[in-house]
Amino acid sequence: MFIDVGHKYPLTCACMVIRSVVSVCVCVCVFTTYCRASFAELVHSGSVVPFVGSSVGMHFQTFLLDEERSRLLLGAKDHIYLLDPDNINKHPRKLSWPAPRDRVDMCILAGKNPLTECANFIRVLHNYNRTHVYTCGTGAFQPTCAFLEVRGHKEDGWIHLISSSMESGRMKCPFDPRQPFASVLTDQYLYAGTVSDFLGKDSTFSRSLGPPPHHQYIRTDISEDYWINEARFIAAHPIADTYNPDDDKIYFFFREASRDGRTLDKAVLSRVARVCKNDVGGLRSLTNKWSTFLKARLVCSIPGTDGVDTHFDELQDIFLVPSRDEKSPKVYGVFTTTSSIFKGSAVCMYNMEDIRAVFNGPYAHKEGPDHRWVEYEGRIPYPRPGTCPSRTYDPRLKTTKDFPDDVISFIRTHPLMYHSVYPVTGRPIFTRVNTEYRLTQIAVDRVPAEDGHYAVMFLGTDAGSVLKVVSITQENWATEEVVLEELQVFKQQLFVGGGDALVLVALHRCHIYGQGCAECCLARDPYCAWDGSRCARYIPASKRRARRQDIKHGDPFSHCWDTDDVLGNSIEEKVLYGVESNSTFLECVPKSQQAQIRWFLQRPGAEHRQEIRPDERMLVTERGLLIRWLQRSDAGSYVCTAQEQSFTRTLLHLSLQVLERGQLHGHHAGPRGPQDEGVLGTALAGEARQRYKDYVRMLSAPSLDEYCDTIWHREKKQRQRGKWKHIQEVRKNRNRRHHQGAPV
Repeated sequence: MFIDVGHKYPLTCACMVIRSVVSVCVCVCVFTTYCRASFAELVHSGSVVPFVGSSVGMHFQTFLLDEERSRLLLGAKDHIYLLDPDNINKHPRKLSWPAPRDRVDMCILAGKNPLTECANFIRVLHNYNRTHVYTCGTGAFQPTCAFLEVRGHKEDGWIHLISSSMESGRMKCPFDPRQPFASVLTDQYLYAGTVSDFLGKDSTFSRSLGPPPHHQYIRTDISEDYWINEARFIAAHPIADTYNPDDDKIYFFFREASRDGRTLDKAVLSRVARVCKNDVGGLRSLTNKWSTFLKARLVCSIPGTDGVDTHFDELQDIFLVPSRDEKSPKVYGVFTTTSSIFKGSAVCMYNMEDIRAVFNGPYAHKEGPDHRWVEYEGRIPYPRPGTCPSRTYDPRLKTTKDFPDDVISFIRTHPLMYHSVYPVTGRPIFTRVNTEYRLTQIAVDRVPAEDGHYAVMFLGTDAGSVLKVVSITQENWATEEVVLEELQVFKQQLFVGGGDALVLVALHRCHIYGQGCAECCLARDPYCAWDGSRCARYIPASKRRARRQDIKHGDPFSHCWDTDDVLGNSIEEKVLYGVESNSTFLECVPKSQQAQIRWFLQRPGAEHRQEIRPDERMLVTERGLLIRWLQRSDAGSYVCTAQEQSFTRTLLHLSLQVLERGQLHGHHAGPRGPQDEGVLGTALAGEARQRYKDYVRMLSAPSLDEYCDTIWHREKKQRQRGKWKHIQEVRKNRNRRHHQGAPV
């Protein structure tokens, strides 16, 4: 799987691919309700492998994975890398392809940034045949394309740019390295959605290349009112419609500015469009223009109780999940809002059957003084506009140039379908509203589990994190969102590319779910199951012993029948000292992402424990219990429990002892003597103060990653100081024995 991460690690580019036999790359943050890990922790544990070629401004955003030949091509600023996907740092090959100096100078004179715009940023990498790859770069705002020859396998591999094949990349590649665009190469034809001019005004979906003698450019018509207007292209996919290849189509997804006639303002709407692969344009009208182009609105909204839907209008990314029927993949889309009232993101899933039904339905027609789109109720010419020329419908139609003039005229002014495409469930399968980040990318892996198959979604954000989410459909067709992890990066495998770096991170991290069957079951991660001794990767195989896993319900009582497994043996017991009137923090973090934490206190002499109710003095946080100022009555036995579904388990037993302020200065003699107790009190007070300072620093830090890095480096220095002190003690003892004549 690939994720492209932009500057400061935002996930902004639609480039995610899942390998068939692998692990996943991930991003991780700390201190939330989900399982998180900082980038420093991931690197330290070996969970993340940074690419050695990473450096500032490289702008890694274009990937081409060839599983059959086990090679990964990576496009960056002025360079193309050939990597081994199983070991990205083993014998990497680098090809330099900078923009010519005169083009860079012209780009700078045009007012563009010499570092982030006036270079050759590689945006297109497609397999052309077994030995050649077609590639395009922005060329300092003068796009250029060429063929690469790629030979060898892994460490014996090499790449060569065929300079004689260089040609203009106009309508194949963006001018701007940051501009969204989509392309796909199939049957040696390149289909691309991008802008065709320096200023970025003319957005078009076009076809180029092709085997001789069929090399022919064809594009959308220039029509602001009807076809495509200020489009931002997201994805393009070839999909068969019938068993006859003449009916095959290219479906592409984009968002555009559109007027619906009700206001003078333009609204951003998401679209799905299609063209026939064998479209060669019209004979007299629409020459070298698509004559089968149709588009429809893609809706992702939450139905409101008052009949007013909450719309997520801006399409950000598309991912297709194959099914047994290659004609009917599941379509997953990430959307964001354009609302000024609230900020939100959503994931919607669509059926190809529903998309085809809309394209086979009524057309829209602009009518009246306000040019509002209404349903067309007039005569529809034959063959139906948008139909491919094939024997499926009419053997007499060999090409689109055989279409009658009324068909061409109709589709020129009626490319929009009247009905919209709605998600399978009628609403999003995952939403995030009023969060600090927006969802920008998606990759989906179909994972087999004990109780069925589940789609695990990896959702990239503009804050540089990746959410690992599973959407579970229950018996009543209601969907349940389960966030498994939030990863702040930088093995199936996930590659994450950004402005400065490429890293490799892992899909399944079953060890984070604890050591018990119950915790593993409650995690509801399709990648993981309890194998009798540990939470490990789930591998479906009939000959293996039964795995304990319940994704749909997360019920450990039905699957973890061994008492020790259910209760676990990892209940933590602690003794903590606090100082009266000071603050203290009792940490308790569950392994499961969906667990609800509850705290109980049993005071000395009491027969029963009571649940702690949060107030202004006692704050229950995601990481534990913060007591803002201690009282003598706070002393006692604290119990932290995690409740999920109908299952409750104890995570922590903690005995809190509250010291009087006078004890800090040794005013009260005890068994240790006044001096010893004063030292003890000072040490305990220092520990309490440090814990409180750490927590306050966490709450006030501008970045949780920054806080984590600070703590990690501080603890590393403490370990190093402890190690150095130990070495000094060893040397001192060795010298002492040497002077005393003892053997060294």
